[in-house]
Amino acid sequence: MALVLTALLQNGAKCVGKTVMDELAFGITGENKHYGTPINPKVQSNTPGGSSSGSAVAVAAEFVDFALGTDTIGCIRLPASFCGILGFRPSHQAVSTIGLIPNSQSLDTIGWFARDPSVLRRVGHVLLKVKAVEPKRERRLVFADDLFQLSKVTKQKTVYVVSKAIEKLSGYQPPQHINFSQYVASNVPSLKAFGQNSSNLQYGISALKALSSVMVSLQSYEFKTNHEEWVKNVKPRLGPEISHRVLAAINTKYENVKVLYKVGTEMRAALQSLLKDDGILVIPTIVDPPPKLNSMKDYSTEFHDRACAVLSIASMSGGCQACVPLGNDAGCPVSVSFVSCHGADKFLLDAVLDIYASLQDQVSIAFKSALLPDVNGNMDASQW
Repeated sequence: MALVLTALLQNGAKCVGKTVMDELAFGITGENKHYGTPINPKVQSNTPGGSSSGSAVAVAAEFVDFALGTDTIGCIRLPASFCGILGFRPSHQAVSTIGLIPNSQSLDTIGWFARDPSVLRRVGHVLLKVKAVEPKRERRLVFADDLFQLSKVTKQKTVYVVSKAIEKLSGYQPPQHINFSQYVASNVPSLKAFGQNSSNLQYGISALKALSSVMVSLQSYEFKTNHEEWVKNVKPRLGPEISHRVLAAINTKYENVKVLYKVGTEMRAALQSLLKDDGILVIPTIVDPPPKLNSMKDYSTEFHDRACAVLSIASMSGGCQACVPLGNDAGCPVSVSFVSCHGADKFLLDAVLDIYASLQDQVSIAFKSALLPDVNGNMDASQW
């Protein structure tokens, strides 16, 4: 039994079942051709997100108070966003992975989902083994403006909501704004080796496109190291998309692997330098709505690239990230993510608990504002 399960059971949790996920934790839609795809209770015609799809759906459907999952390149954060619930990816190696079959050990984490921020925090206290009392620190929110420009959700429903939520709360410094892609380009020099034409992406996020390329290469390289022999001997019957990715990982010849790890080291230092011990980076969890079910044939490379661009920040820095729901847009859940540097897990969980009620109040206010007639007397609630 995995050590995290033992710890939770010893602290009063009750295990009620196991859940479906993407095969080999290698997908991001949550679809599974063998066991069926868990139904997203918030948008039943759309994917629940993966790879930890079943765990996210179990929480969103209120079957359980919380659920565990793994997060390598976004497998907690993406389904949390698509299912409109809280999700937490801890700092790399902050939670024991003993008993976990590795996908990519340099990126793997065990995370969790919840609907209630106090439950999210309580699970964290058990798994992270944090000290009961730590000195309270002021919080400094840093908005990645360029990433919110990439998002298809208007900033009125994300940046504005978060900004208004902290106005009346104590312990928050005035928010800051940054072009995060430019910051990464300037502070992670090894990314220059992965420079590529990103003309198909908006707002010149070439640095994060390169970072996501490194993340995917690192995952594929370590997956090959861990599982090549098993894949070749067993020849597992996989769904077409997962099979394509697994075979690509197994058949690729990886060169200059050391630079992949160097990028991770530089990225962790860059995030630490930006956030220090009081900063929280605010980003969109995902920049596109969940794809329709059974749309893999139309699955856009651009969708994958845009998703990995924002998901690579925490994965490659080893930092912690909390996904927080913010209502709906065009019938689909909306979320933002708060990212802190490696080791700041308790600080981030405390911040989420502190700000959550105010965030939901601002979401309700924004919803009511969207229902008001416009200057021409027309009612427009199409986006809510």
